[in-house]
Amino acid sequence: MMTTTLFDDYAREAIATGIVLILLVVLRVITTKLVRRYARLSQTVERRTNLVIKYLHLLINIFLIIALTIIWGVDAKDIIIAVSSLATVVGVAMVAQWSILSNITSGIILFFSYPFKIGDTIQIHDKDFSIIAEIDDIGAFYISMITKEGELVIYPNSLVLQKGISIVKTEFLSSEFTD
Repeated sequence: MMTTTLFDDYAREAIATGIVLILLVVLRVITTKLVRRYARLSQTVERRTNLVIKYLHLLINIFLIIALTIIWGVDAKDIIIAVSSLATVVGVAMVAQWSILSNITSGIILFFSYPFKIGDTIQIHDKDFSIIAEIDDIGAFYISMITKEGELVIYPNSLVLQKGISIVKTEFLSSEFTD
């Protein structure tokens, strides 16, 4: 009778796990460098950059967990059942909170599409609440702006993507505000 060690029994899984963990580290480093380079070129605020990096790392970690469960022999059918059950629970919970997810998604879109930056003066074309203001901060959920009267206006990211927006020239704005 031949005795085997635990490592001999699971050598293939242990090696694959090591490769996946190395791949995780490499992917996280690469995505961080790429996002930071993009942010530097587009002059994006550090806090926004860190949020996007955090979201991408979360996505990479989810793929890691799925890969490890497959490597260690969890049946694909069981994974699908678990993921669909989790998605159902999260989906039901998010029905009441869909605006949060919408604003986070919009924040990521605004980060990569980069139509305006902090310090730009924009006009939001909304028949009920048209506004001209300077962008003070762009967060994961909202944009904060300051009007010529000094009012602080918080505008959700999802609405920014739904409304027409003009970037107002600084010279134009100065003459308009002084009149």
